[in-house]
Amino acid sequence: MKQPRVARLIVAPIARIASLARVGSLARAASIAWMLFCGVSHSQDSLASRGEYLAHLGDCVACHTRQDGERFAGGFALPTPFGTLYSPNITPDDATGIGMWTATEFYQMLHTGRSRDGTLLYPAMPFPAYTKITREDSDAIFAYLRTLKPISRANRPNELRFPYNNRSLMFGWRTLYFTEGTFVPIPGRSAEFNRGAYLVQGLGHCASCHSTINALGGSSEDSAFAGGLIPLQNWYAPSLTSNQESGLGNWSVTDIASLLKGGASMRGAVFGPMAAVTHNSLQYLTNPDATAMAVYLKSLLESKASAARASERARGSAATLAAGRSVYEHYCAACHRSDGKGMPPAYPPLAGNPSIEMELSVNPLRMVLNGGYPPETADNPRPYGMPPFAQVLSDEEVAAVVTYIRTSWGNYGAAVTRREANAMRAAPLLD
Repeated sequence: MKQPRVARLIVAPIARIASLARVGSLARAASIAWMLFCGVSHSQDSLASRGEYLAHLGDCVACHTRQDGERFAGGFALPTPFGTLYSPNITPDDATGIGMWTATEFYQMLHTGRSRDGTLLYPAMPFPAYTKITREDSDAIFAYLRTLKPISRANRPNELRFPYNNRSLMFGWRTLYFTEGTFVPIPGRSAEFNRGAYLVQGLGHCASCHSTINALGGSSEDSAFAGGLIPLQNWYAPSLTSNQESGLGNWSVTDIASLLKGGASMRGAVFGPMAAVTHNSLQYLTNPDATAMAVYLKSLLESKASAARASERARGSAATLAAGRSVYEHYCAACHRSDGKGMPPAYPPLAGNPSIEMELSVNPLRMVLNGGYPPETADNPRPYGMPPFAQVLSDEEVAAVVTYIRTSWGNYGAAVTRREANAMRAAPLLD
């Protein structure tokens, strides 16, 4: 049920705009963060600086800031299949925010998924991941939030349909899908690996997006990181446990870290919801933390045999492929080249790109129809974008060119239909 506007990885096969002037301070904050992670204490000022870094990594601003509102003052609409939730004000305003909260109450909220008065939180607040956050990191985030300007803004009531507006139902949901507990380092693995695991599983709450969400708005432990279609957004967050979907097995740790932190690398670029994640959160990663996350993400790959390859999938008729090639040469080849190798990092390769070949074709269809930009980041301050073609190409042409891209240059994706292309025209655009 987690629906942050950021949530998901697009086009490049993986899982938040900082100015260049801030890079140095973020690096210092990250150094402090790592020392406290290892048990070193610091002054209150250092604690708040470290908390700012951690709040970035948790992407708190994305859900607690309206598009036209003040930072962290809440009111951001979170549409779900059960109705709309509205994020609360987390500025230190005494009457409408968290000004009267204590550090212990804040930690208990993150750790148990209950507000200070015992109210059960809905899992749009990713407490199933945040429960892993250490008390030290929680205290740091709380110290940072206390430094914000208090904003007097009353929380907007949720608009959930019956019976989902009955919070007592959360008792059953929690029994099925929530296990309380702080992150425990994995024995026998390096400090770098465990740091990456802590960030991915906890603050990064990556599984909230890269897991299949069922009809009850939950996901099982077995399906963590296995990929899933984002409800109501019609973007697909690929599996991070399958090399066929994510391609991480073929990427170096450096390439993965570059994608996480910069939004673009020599192997691909992020678009759609994942671009917002990079813009708001991941670009603030220090190099050691980005590397640690990359190390852990590579460890998630399964040793399963690949699913259906090219010979086992519908490849499209000769006429469709010819039409698709014509559209591609006219509109796409100038940037992505006739051989599909692109000109990275500006224009990502399409040949051998797992995000093009996945079983679900929603992501490449949406990119052709809606276009998009990778996020502007300190590492990629002038990203190159892709224009939309929804007003230029017919459904038949969109289906043809996506089929051509998914089945050319050794790609093993399946053909797509005019009906599938048409359905994506009605998909909601990101804010």
